[in-house]
Amino acid sequence: MDKFDWKLVIKANIVSLKVLGLWPEGNEDYKKNLYTLYAFISLNLFINGHNFFQAMNIFFVYTDLEALTAIIFITITDVLASIKVYYFVRNMKQLKNLMVTLEEKLFQPKHVDQKFVFMSGLNFWKFTYVVYHFPVVPTLSSWTVYPVVDGSAKDYRLPFSAWYPYNTKISPFYQITYIYQVLCIWFLALATLNMDTLIAALMMFVGAQCDILADNVKNLVHADYGTNLLQCMHHHRKILSFAEDCNKFFDKVVLGQFFTSALTLALTMFQLTLIAPSSSEFYSLLFYTTSMTTEIFLYCWFGNEVEIKVGDMFLMKL
Repeated sequence: MDKFDWKLVIKANIVSLKVLGLWPEGNEDYKKNLYTLYAFISLNLFINGHNFFQAMNIFFVYTDLEALTAIIFITITDVLASIKVYYFVRNMKQLKNLMVTLEEKLFQPKHVDQKFVFMSGLNFWKFTYVVYHFPVVPTLSSWTVYPVVDGSAKDYRLPFSAWYPYNTKISPFYQITYIYQVLCIWFLALATLNMDTLIAALMMFVGAQCDILADNVKNLVHADYGTNLLQCMHHHRKILSFAEDCNKFFDKVVLGQFFTSALTLALTMFQLTLIAPSSSEFYSLLFYTTSMTTEIFLYCWFGNEVEIKVGDMFLMKL
């Protein structure tokens, strides 16, 4: 049968990361080329720059609890995104090596029927990738337009409270800063979304390999039994090695994500009690809460799926 292309399953994810400067061409790490320059400028301009201006504003409003909460709940998430990007870029070579490992013959399905064993998991990941956009896009859209919708734009209110070394209350600085903030938050959110879904995809790939191994063991026949059994044992060791490398790639990111998400959700709930339920800001926070909950769900669901598949393999052996 034709070689199964695992990267084709996550093609949309890879294309998005490439546009964001988070996926160098081929199986290589960042090199001294134009793409690396593009990645350096875009990541620092739209993520680190935005986070710096927001963080600086904390020193000007720390005596106002309501204003401080409004800044911190989003700043924490943005700072985590910077940390995610840092580890993502730092471990890019390791990530590309994982993609190369998936292309090995041992990780390929043996026949066409075997693809049906793991395709449900792959299709669910594709479904999740699309569904994850549903709370994220409305959240970003509401943040983009709510100063215009509630009329505060006429008072030169920006989508996010931040400090800038110039007066944002005059034109054209207000309009330029407004557009800059919108570009930053869209860039940052899409980068986070695609990094999250790629980590979920790695878990999904581990689960798919467990499905293939379980099917191979279940269909062992007396002819060449010893050879096939040894191959299954080798495949098992490779899966363990692959899973361990995946954990090394994203373990710190996932730990930070759970801590930050829990804190952010608590601050967001507090923020919801301070604003009018019918305001556009209320709905934007509601969408934001849904996005954060979905983000946690991704890690929990796909991580649990791996545990279930490993457990099923153990029971099959018994």
